[in-house]
Amino acid sequence: MADPDLLAASPTMCEPRAVGEEWDAVRVPRDVGRLALDILGPRSGAVIEDGTAFYWLLPVGSTDGWDLATTRALPAGTTLAVPLARRTVGPGPHWRICPGDDRLLTPADVLRAAVGDALGRGEQ
Repeated sequence: MADPDLLAASPTMCEPRAVGEEWDAVRVPRDVGRLALDILGPRSGAVIEDGTAFYWLLPVGSTDGWDLATTRALPAGTTLAVPLARRTVGPGPHWRICPGDDRLLTPADVLRAAVGDALGRGEQ
């Protein structure tokens, strides 16, 4: 099942990958995602941006019960367009933060706290 929020991407620029196999994913609207990324700083793992949202990759099973406003944990089996290595500009999905040997997954509790803080800042 494809995520309808993703922009169409050329197969040469992205690879379809199933959520829940190697990682889970959380979709965060772009404005909140920018704030959350600033809050996370170097604690953030890899982040995919598609022009309307940021997608964080988290350990498998860590998004169970995810319920933060304006965000969405993608269900297992959802297809996410994962950019090719070092694709850092659009159009279409690209890496906002590139994955690395020690920089792929973000701990769910760390992302939850940063997004919660970002949501609070947006209301001020």
